[in-house]
Amino acid sequence: MNGLSIFAGNSNPLLAERISEYLAKPLGRLKVNRFSDGETQVEIHENVRKREIYVIQSTCHPVNDNLVELLLLIDAFRRSSASRITAVIPYFGYSRQDKKVSPRVPISAKLVADLLDVAGVDRVITMDLHAGQIQGFFNVPVDNLYSAPIIIDDIRTRFSDNLVVVSPDAGGVERARAYAKRLNAGLAIVDKRRSAPNQAKAMAIIGDVQDKIAIIIDDMADTAGTLTEAASVIRTEGAKEVHAYCTHPVLSGPAIDRINNSSLNSLVATDTIPLSEEAKKCDKIKTLSIAKLVGEAIMRSYRGDSVNSLFV
Repeated sequence: MNGLSIFAGNSNPLLAERISEYLAKPLGRLKVNRFSDGETQVEIHENVRKREIYVIQSTCHPVNDNLVELLLLIDAFRRSSASRITAVIPYFGYSRQDKKVSPRVPISAKLVADLLDVAGVDRVITMDLHAGQIQGFFNVPVDNLYSAPIIIDDIRTRFSDNLVVVSPDAGGVERARAYAKRLNAGLAIVDKRRSAPNQAKAMAIIGDVQDKIAIIIDDMADTAGTLTEAASVIRTEGAKEVHAYCTHPVLSGPAIDRINNSSLNSLVATDTIPLSEEAKKCDKIKTLSIAKLVGEAIMRSYRGDSVNSLFV
């Protein structure tokens, strides 16, 4: 892989280091500065002419700063004559704004895809997009990886039987059904009503959770309102234990307090987003690394091998 270079922005340095270690390839040298008014300036500190570039950057908090940093890095590589630029975006911010939910609102996920296109990206590698159709917002190839293999392995290690997989809302039923099938477990659905953004109220359970170990599956945990409301209803319906798994631990606002005070026994998330210091102190929250999965996708993309086996 002599023609490959890996660079990382400031959003998730630990994950970038883990990916670098898996590939046995050191991270490239770059510098990110901030002007006094908040403007971002990037500098590439090594020759990238005719090289294939993979730049790792989650567009997590602070979302806009990390997004602009990614755009500027892509532009810098393009203007430095890189042969191909792949944006590795483990967490794709703005993915929840993938359609018009009311009049006179933007489709923000499409706008972000356009910005990346204009900046000069040739390919995108991401993970567990909130809505699969976002892949169609890009004019370049998109590899949307799934954390399912990693999460399912962990569930099998921790629990043996008597499981029921729970979707926290109607929108996640397809995902939960896929997990239930592979785990040979039951399936349940939480009937959830959302009165406003980041405000959810669990109403009832469709399915049997009595005396079972309930596993809630979701793509992300933001304010954790959905997860904690679902856990409360599931426990009320007689579940022995309630555990949650998600790919993206956004964990903003009151999330940590809600988790600490909830019926959840544990919340396991991947490292697409780095945990805050507050989240690291929460005994209920554990992390799984996606470094091997992403590293394998980078390697196969560079070699021109199929990545279909990673789309599980």
